[in-house]
Amino acid sequence: MAVDIDCAFPGGNIVVESIDGDEVRLHQDLRDADRDWFYWCFRVTGAEGRNMRFVFTQSPALGIRGPAMSLDHGRTWQWLGSDTCDGNSFHYQFAFDALDVRFSFAMPYQQEHWERFVEGLGSHPALTHETLCVTRKGRGVELLLIGSEEDVPKHRVAITCRHHCCEMMVNYLLEGLIKWILDDAEAEWLRRNVEFFIVPFIDKDGVEDGDQGKGRRPRDHGRDYHGASIYASTRAIRERLTGWGGDRLHVGIDLHCPFISGERNEDIYLVGSADEGIAVQERRFSEILESVIEGPLPFDADCYLPFGEAWNVGANYAGGKGFKRWVCEQPTVVLGMAMEFPYANAGGAEMNQQSARLFGPDFGRALDRYLRVQNTKR
Repeated sequence: MAVDIDCAFPGGNIVVESIDGDEVRLHQDLRDADRDWFYWCFRVTGAEGRNMRFVFTQSPALGIRGPAMSLDHGRTWQWLGSDTCDGNSFHYQFAFDALDVRFSFAMPYQQEHWERFVEGLGSHPALTHETLCVTRKGRGVELLLIGSEEDVPKHRVAITCRHHCCEMMVNYLLEGLIKWILDDAEAEWLRRNVEFFIVPFIDKDGVEDGDQGKGRRPRDHGRDYHGASIYASTRAIRERLTGWGGDRLHVGIDLHCPFISGERNEDIYLVGSADEGIAVQERRFSEILESVIEGPLPFDADCYLPFGEAWNVGANYAGGKGFKRWVCEQPTVVLGMAMEFPYANAGGAEMNQQSARLFGPDFGRALDRYLRVQNTKR
């Protein structure tokens, strides 16, 4: 049987250059991206029993723990490890019953993962599922609302994910956070006093099509909060969120993943604001988060990246405005933050589906402690 490599499934992305015996030469598809980036995800069939080598030919495509691999059609993933890699290539010994094996630069999270998670939540009186908008390609953008037990909550919080569609690990964090808010006894105060507006996929078409998302042409979703928004999701957030939040919208959170590797990009960290008042609140939240960590992923408040350092400079935001900056401009918002959540390594600990989910309760505890004493003034 001939080996077949394809990306014809949700989130798939690859360009195969050649298959020569047990060596495959390939590269990530950069369609619609204005820069080199590293997302890829492909499926291999017909390779049972073979030891194959996959060589990426154009740019770095492998992270600190090597590629991720799935044997159950992309539902669960594991890291193959750096010992399977040689430079920009990796090898894999296919079992004789390995009929369908998927590989990716990290651990994909698609609409089907979200639907499975939401189904598992069951009917909860605090939950409302809506469609925020419909994309250019006809896909619904999910909106999850969590209501409070009080008629008028003390706080409203907005959380967004996947402005850059390849940044998937944050969705696992989001699952853990939502589950903790709804079910954990420790979250009782939040359930009584806080409402949540949660959008799991801002660039929904990109998530399902398997795009990079970073530097998308003609405009990055993460720069589409300036002037007239060109994407339905960013436009709908701007139109809907201020009305939903009213005078109680106090926190806006934008979740991201950083570059594929590098020292700073192997830590969880907040990205500092140019607004000094917001920056004070970011540092305060960072300190609280460090103090409540119970899960396997460490967090160090000193990893905070102030505005003006490294990539966090004005030039990086030229030509547009992101969700964080936009939400910080809303008059009632006290804390608007962007958090970078690594793909594979966090402070030396392994980032995977389960450890990312377990960071959700830690994040929730920090939010709980922050909001309990927040007076709604910067």
